[in-house]
This record gives sequence, structure tokens and C-alpha cells, in this order.
Amino acid sequence: MTRTANIDLPLVQAAQAQKHVTVNEAFALLDAAAQLVIESVMQASPPNGTLDGTVYHVPAGATGDWATQSGKLAVSSNGGWVFIAPQLGWRGWVRDIGKMSVFDGVIWQVQAVAVSPNGAASVHEVLEIDVVIQAGSSVTSIDVIPANSVVFGVSGIVTQAISGDLGSWSLGVPGAQGRYGAGLGLALGSWLQGVTSQPQAYYSPTSLVLEASGGDFAAGTVRLAVHLFRMTIPRV
Repeated sequence: MTRTANIDLPLVQAAQAQKHVTVNEAFALLDAAAQLVIESVMQASPPNGTLDGTVYHVPAGATGDWATQSGKLAVSSNGGWVFIAPQLGWRGWVRDIGKMSVFDGVIWQVQAVAVSPNGAASVHEVLEIDVVIQAGSSVTSIDVIPANSVVFGVSGIVTQAISGDLGSWSLGVPGAQGRYGAGLGLALGSWLQGVTSQPQAYYSPTSLVLEASGGDFAAGTVRLAVHLFRMTIPRV
């Protein structure tokens, strides 16, 4: 059967019987590939009971019905699977990690904005955490900033009002108090947009530090988002 060049859709042949079968298959594949949402790029075994149109990337070492389809997209259809070979540059939302990805010809590069022929990628991403404030003069988060990344800024919002005898608070990193904001508000919904004067490189995993001003923290929660750039290494 003749098929289209890019999405591999089946084409109706001259004098073909049951044309609706071919047309419906083409529509189903087009529905899956347009506005592409991939359930996972890591799952190696076909799930049971998926809805028609559900899409998975088939990784190396896949089993069952996916065993010979490594690198393709598996589309659930009528209790089985139809496979599409993604093309270089395709973009899709990967549901289980909640991030956009770009296909570089071999793998899906998470949050990439540009990829090289051998898989080097420029990655722009936003890493978000909720910091639960405990009593004291400062609170240190987990290491949210990854090694070898360049941070453009940190934004945030108070999701549970900050209590204590402080007047305001600041946000920075160890050794750089207030790098991403000072005089910040305590009330629910208070927000910050801490833009660095120039992009700041971090060469090891780094935490964020919230420091109380004019008193101490008692409680509260702040949602923080780190806006950054990082590079991936090309393949051999």
C-alpha cells in the first residue's frame, strides 16, 4: 500500500474496496501525530487497556508487541498498536514528565530548543519547587539548580502566607544573599521576579536560600521557579 512521506499515512488506492478502513486509519494516525502528546519515552513494555490514540515512544530493549519497533511511536488502535517513525525536529509533550521534547533523530531531547546532528542540545527549562518554611532566620531548599547551568532568574509566589516577626525576606543562594530579590512580601499571593543583572553560571548543584529580614520565620510556603539554560554533550 502506498503511504505518505512524512507521517506514513495510508493512501486510498484506485478501485480499492472498503476505502473507509484506509481513510479511518489515516485519520487516526494524523490525530495522534498532530499536537503530539507522548505518554512516556522510557516505558519499555506495552500497557494494557489504553484508549485509542494513546502514544508512546518505543525505547531500546522494548518487549512484547513493541520488541522490533525501537525508536518509533506506538499508537494504540483497536486493541493493538500502529507505529510511526518520528522525523528529525518533531516536537511533542511528554506527559509523565510534564515537559516538551524535540526528537533529534535518535532520542527525545527534553526541553531542547535546538539540537545538532549528533544530539548536542541547547536546553531551556524551568525547574519548580515548593519550599516549606520552618521557624528560624533562614531556610535552605534542596539543590534545585543543576550543575553546569546558567540561570537567568528566579520567579516565585507565596502559596501559604509567611508568618513570624519578620518584616520581609530575601532570596539568594549560599554566599550571595538577596541575589534574586530583597524586601519581599509575606502575604498570600506576594510574588517575585528576580532577574540577575547578567546570566549566572553554576558549576555544582546549588540550593536557594530564603532569609528573614527584621526577625525570624515561623511558617509559610513559597513556590519558586528557576529559569535556566544548560547544554548536552554530542554522541560519539
